[in-house]
Amino acid sequence: MDIKGALAATALKLVGRLPLRWSRRLGRVFGWLAVLFRGESLRVTRINLELCYPGMDPAEREQLARRSVVHTAMTGFEVATLWRQPWSRSEDQILRVRNQQLLSDGVDEGQGVLVLMPHTGNWEIFGMYLATLGPSIALYAPPKIAALDPIIRSGREVTGTQMVPTNVHGVRALLKALKNGDIVMVLPDQEPDTTGGDFAPFFGKPALTMTLAHNLLKRTKARCVFGFGKRLKDGFELVFLPAEQAIYSDEQKVSLAAMNRGVEACIAEAPEQYQWEYKRFRRGPEGKTRLYRKA
Repeated sequence: MDIKGALAATALKLVGRLPLRWSRRLGRVFGWLAVLFRGESLRVTRINLELCYPGMDPAEREQLARRSVVHTAMTGFEVATLWRQPWSRSEDQILRVRNQQLLSDGVDEGQGVLVLMPHTGNWEIFGMYLATLGPSIALYAPPKIAALDPIIRSGREVTGTQMVPTNVHGVRALLKALKNGDIVMVLPDQEPDTTGGDFAPFFGKPALTMTLAHNLLKRTKARCVFGFGKRLKDGFELVFLPAEQAIYSDEQKVSLAAMNRGVEACIAEAPEQYQWEYKRFRRGPEGKTRLYRKA
């Protein structure tokens, strides 16, 4: 019996029984503990913010780093509630939706819509909502703790999202879905392996950037939009933002640069809600960097 997995699944289920306001409060407590004890998430967040906002006042940047760590912890606890509670309750916590027409026009025209969802705010509720607007599909990699798989999978599929594996068969399913006029969800700010990415500017620094979205757009007539779930005091605002025309370019580097600018535009809406603890600059054009090594 996997005791660690059983404990993790039990903890997730228990947190999932909490109302959203209480899971947020619990996340806030854990976030501030991470700040107080100067955990790894704070260390990496500071490095990334210094790289991306070199001109920001150091005191302001430090406050942003601390708020970001807290928001990341809140996201982790929120999703437990969102995965476990009925969709009707989650839907009631969506207080407003901005620019949905960017997606709806593509769905209505049957051209397929590629939705790029950066790790800003709560992307889980955003993905759940998308599946209520039309047939939707997303890549899914099972968690390392196997006992969590049925909880996460059922939560993400609650509104009908089709989950496909992160391999060539899954990519083919995404391509087919776009050609059928469906909604495809992709997280554009995850670092790929070197065979699935190329370097493009991200806040002016070279970052290994996935080529999946570029390849999907190049092979279809799909529309591309960005989106995320912005955390508000009593719920969420779902935000859709347009993609630059350059994202449709046949030139890979032009397309990837436009995609990263789209991610930056999402971050600008709520910088403290972005998951800055992700080691986005772990690899550089010359190989692995030393940016995140402890002194």
